[in-house]
Amino acid sequence: MFPIVQFIQRAILQGTPLLFGSTGEILTEKSGNLNLGIPGIMYIGGICGVIGGFFYQSTAGIKLNPFLAIFIPLLCSLLGSFLASLLYCFLTVTLRANQNVTGLALTTFGVGFGNFFGGSLIKLVDSEVPSIALTKIAKIYKTTLPFADSLGWFGDLFLSYGFMVYLAVVLAIIVALVLKKTRIGLHLRAVGENPATADAAGINVTRYKYASTCLGGMIAGLGGLYYVMDYTNGVWSNNGFGDRGWLAIALVIFATWKPMIGILGSYLFGGLYILFNYIPVSMQTMPLIQMLPYVVTILVLVLVSIRKSRESQPPAALGLNYYREDR
Repeated sequence: MFPIVQFIQRAILQGTPLLFGSTGEILTEKSGNLNLGIPGIMYIGGICGVIGGFFYQSTAGIKLNPFLAIFIPLLCSLLGSFLASLLYCFLTVTLRANQNVTGLALTTFGVGFGNFFGGSLIKLVDSEVPSIALTKIAKIYKTTLPFADSLGWFGDLFLSYGFMVYLAVVLAIIVALVLKKTRIGLHLRAVGENPATADAAGINVTRYKYASTCLGGMIAGLGGLYYVMDYTNGVWSNNGFGDRGWLAIALVIFATWKPMIGILGSYLFGGLYILFNYIPVSMQTMPLIQMLPYVVTILVLVLVSIRKSRESQPPAALGLNYYREDR
């Protein structure tokens, strides 16, 4: 029989970095900034967490403090993601550089940054394999609720994950509530729809763009940290992320810029991403199965375009730099 419980578990684990990335990108795009540097920011968030965890694990010895083992990599990941996002904001908001080019350059830089420092750490430990393992810290990150095993399939499906899986869901819900229910969310959506009108109404467009883009980048960076510390059991290997950053951006379109839909979409994408492991397919047809997340995104984009529903459209000023003197 098809192992449905195991499949859903792996889909959730696979979809969690996509959820971090898509939530961060939705928050960013609501301000009108199109940040195609999310894959690079996820790399930077991952390697910065690895660097912090590596030096803490090296100095702490055998016994690790659980709080510090979580806090230090988390703080380093957030700091690295913040600085990368701040660089993007400076180039696109202050200097008004092209957002598409800047985002792609940031992705290239982020991948190179991760590979350079990852390779440096691998040489530092003189590893026989091209990877570095933070298994002690990863064990703490993957700690589950103690009673999950005693609850059968319910515990396996809902309670058998590390804290970052639940953090991704909580952050998506918070972002959704802020965007829809608060004055800050209203102002942010106004900036993304028509920054000139928002500026005329007294809203600081630059401040909102900086804040949402940097915060969104920090959330996306946590996806890189989760992938290393939880999904791969603390093992960093260069170019190990694959195309997950681009899948996170595709998920934003699938979710029609709604974080709550992004939660379900990320797990759906996670399931489609690993589906070829659970169905008998030949090597010739396997690439077609692996294309499913992108095919689904294209179909959703076509359907949204046909419906022409305003609620399902991207912010009107998405990807456009704001020139205050032209309003």
